[in-house]
Amino acid sequence: MSSSTHRRAIGPARRLLDVLVAALLLLLVSPLLAIIALSILVTSGRPVLFRQPRIGENGRPFVLYKLRTMRMVASGPEVTAASDARITRLGAFLRRTAIDELPQLWHVLRAQMTLVGPRPESATLADRYPESCRSVLLARPGLTGPAQLQYRERSAVPPEGWTDVERWYLDVLVPLRVAADQEYLKRPTVRRTLHYLVVTALFVFGLADVQRPVTGQTASS
Repeated sequence: MSSSTHRRAIGPARRLLDVLVAALLLLLVSPLLAIIALSILVTSGRPVLFRQPRIGENGRPFVLYKLRTMRMVASGPEVTAASDARITRLGAFLRRTAIDELPQLWHVLRAQMTLVGPRPESATLADRYPESCRSVLLARPGLTGPAQLQYRERSAVPPEGWTDVERWYLDVLVPLRVAADQEYLKRPTVRRTLHYLVVTALFVFGLADVQRPVTGQTASS
């Protein structure tokens, strides 16, 4: 990975913001998490949490926790589109509102993640990133961020002519997502961090949607 990324280390002010916001949110959402965990257990059984190795800051792996939103199946593509048949009915709601990602607040407290940054990528997909995009994997991954807000699962549906969702993600979406994240990483100020946190809160409550459709990309796989 190139060291020429626009990445910056998490400064004291951002780290303080991470700790204060993550601790407060975990306290506030604990009853909600308990209710959702019970709902997952009743509707689709164990496990309640989804665990997967992800790439952390400077390429160091860590095990990421999310609320489980998919059926337990033997295999499937690494990239999950909104129309994926593996997603449960409750899981579709959790993914649409990003509630499934609330357990990642624990990773923020542990300094494995930050509030705003690039998506924590799976090791399998990270190994297949285009060389020009790999530098973003050095940054500390974020709970939310410009790419995560602008290019969600709705963008992971390939247009006609694409049959491989993973290739669509790597060839088309990853460069767009990395460009959005790098724009933030050039100036990861507290003010800009707060801006994305506010936009994320509005998104969760259904008051804002900044998702960008990906159009005009055609190819055959």
